[in-house]
Order: sequence, then C-alpha cells, then structure tokens
Amino acid sequence: MPRNFNLPGGIGLHNALKDPRVGMRATIGALLVANLAMAVVAFRPFGGSADDLARQEAAKEAQLTALSARIRNTKQLVDKVQVARQAGDQFLSKYFMDRQTTTSDIWSELQRIANDSGINLQLGNYQLDDIEGSDAMTMLVMEVGCEGTYQNLTKFVNLMDKSPRFLLIENMHVAPVQNGQKVNITFKVDTFAIGREAATS
Repeated sequence: MPRNFNLPGGIGLHNALKDPRVGMRATIGALLVANLAMAVVAFRPFGGSADDLARQEAAKEAQLTALSARIRNTKQLVDKVQVARQAGDQFLSKYFMDRQTTTSDIWSELQRIANDSGINLQLGNYQLDDIEGSDAMTMLVMEVGCEGTYQNLTKFVNLMDKSPRFLLIENMHVAPVQNGQKVNITFKVDTFAIGREAATS
C-alpha cells in the first residue's frame, strides 16, 4: 500500500480524522447502533416475550403446586406409619408378656380365673415356639386340665375370653365324670411373649 494514501478529493487519512464532520458521523453511527440494541432489548427480551415469561411462570407455579401436594401426601403417610407403629407397640406391650416370666404370668392368670370359676386346675405340658419371621416373639403353648360342673367350666371359658391377657384356646377335650355331675376338660391355651431387650434393640 502506498505510504502517501489520499482519500478522494485529495484529503489525506490523517487530515480526515481531524475533520469534525467525520467525528460527528462516527458518534451518530455509534448512537444509532446503541438505539438499535436498546430497541431489541425492549421489544424482544432475551429471556423471551412477555407471553413466554407468563407461560414459564405458570409452569413453575404448577410444578410448585404438584411438589407441595406430594410433600403433603408424604407427610400424611409418615404420620400414619408413626401412628400404626405406636399402636403396634401399645398392643405388644399390653398383650405380649415378657418371655422370661410369661409361663408364671399365664399360670397365675389361669389360677385366678379357675378360683373365680370354682374349678380345679392342673398344669400339664408347656412349650415355647419361635414365631417364623420374628427374632423377638415366641408363642407359649400350655396344656391345662380342669374339673368342675358345666356351669363352672362355662364361667371359666367366659372369664378367659375377658382376661386382660391375650389367651387363645387352641382345642378342648371334654369327658364326663361322677355320673355326669362334673366334667373333666383338657385344653391347650396359646399366648404370646416377646423378648423386651430384643424388641427394643
């Protein structure tokens, strides 16, 4: 390129930059570009139009509503699980006896019921059986013999049914004695025990 470059009309580049008209044109051009940029921002935001933003806001509100409903449902389920767990613990503590003392506790309860019913009670065999699927619970099976009148035995069974202990009669064998005035009954009683230490660990 020639070192001595001249614009048309014989005006050199150095002299053109000193011309105030060139500076004004450059300033006007810069302002025009700035106005165009502001117009783009004002009429077409980079985040989308006003309708787009409104739709996005509605979608976010719908998501928030759905999440809030899910949180409420989860909290309700947690509350129900806690209530069920407390009810289960109360049932176990009320009806399941301590494994270490369950035999003596049940025998004492049966003797109390027999005394209130007016019958003679004799303890036969008993055994503790593990309950499948549980490490803490066992079932106590007691074989009991008793003798008395039909009325006494009926009262005995009725009192067993109303006992605060959880007693189940598994089976019953009846044999009459003394010309039918009295009967001899052998039955199995099932109840449940729990190892307190294992249950709370």
